[in-house]
Parts: sequence; C-alpha cells; structure tokens
Amino acid sequence: MKKINVVKNNRDFARIINCGKKYWNDCFIIYVANNEYQNYRFGISVSKKIGNAVTRNKIKRQIRNIIDKYKNIYQNDKDYIIIVRKKYIDFNFQELSDAFNNLINRVNNYKEKYNEEKN
Repeated sequence: MKKINVVKNNRDFARIINCGKKYWNDCFIIYVANNEYQNYRFGISVSKKIGNAVTRNKIKRQIRNIIDKYKNIYQNDKDYIIIVRKKYIDFNFQELSDAFNNLINRVNNYKEKYNEEKN
C-alpha cells in the first residue's frame, strides 16, 4: 500500500468515524466517508485487547496485503477506516480475505443502489 493511500492523522480518523457510514461483519468494522483527494485512503485500527504489539503488527500487515489484493474495487474520493474485531483471530487468512472482500462489495453495492434511487 502506498503512503498516499494511508490515513494517519488522528483528526482524519475522528472525522471519518463520526461522519462516515458504518458497515460491519464478524471480523471488521469499516467506516466510509468522502474525501477531497483524487484517490482512496485507508486507516487501520487494531485494539490492544486483541494482542501484543507483534500480533497487532502482524494483523496490520495482513490487512494491507488484503487491501493490495483487491485494490481495483475501491472507489476514489473515499476514505476507509478498518477496525479489527476480536473474532479476527479465530479465522484463517483466506476466510479473512473473503470476509473483507464481501464487506467492500457490500459498501460498493450500497453506493450504487443509493445513486440509482437518487436519480
């Protein structure tokens, strides 16, 4: 994942969580909000309740790998905040990848349905 596609500022995290639309499944919570940039951006949050620093960093690497794997389905001008839930550790990587892909597809389908209803 390129640095240009990363949300790091705490103010941006708070804005996206407070103003964004929320989607969730067993493993992830994703907040989606519009941004003023020409590309998508991701922020990843892993709680200390999930494990020690080594475990949390491993989870972040896995999520970045999943994000890169499906990079052609994200919408530009969107910010995504991914919050990892505690059940994440109960699944293997392939199941997590599928769960993330299904959740992103749900986000995209909601946007398409909303735009069709609006017109």
